[in-house]
Amino acid sequence: MFLMIGLICPLAVIASPGLCTGPVCADDITRSAKNHWQLVLKLNDQLGHREKVVMNCRAGQLSPISGPVDRAYATSIGRRACRLAGEG
Repeated sequence: MFLMIGLICPLAVIASPGLCTGPVCADDITRSAKNHWQLVLKLNDQLGHREKVVMNCRAGQLSPISGPVDRAYATSIGRRACRLAGEG
């Protein structure tokens, strides 16, 4: 599927809102010379807590580091996305 998308629009790197894996949804991905790749994730849990966090691919960690929603799964998803983007 990714190969077909890459053939249709090879210059676009887009994380669509609603691209979800369990309780983690990709909201945005950006790249700048200063911050490298940054992935914005929306997290939620079974208790109804919701948060928006940023995965800094250069540092390999989420910001903010702690909060009401568990970050272990989001951290692993974010690190994998960073590796796929070629950084991390």
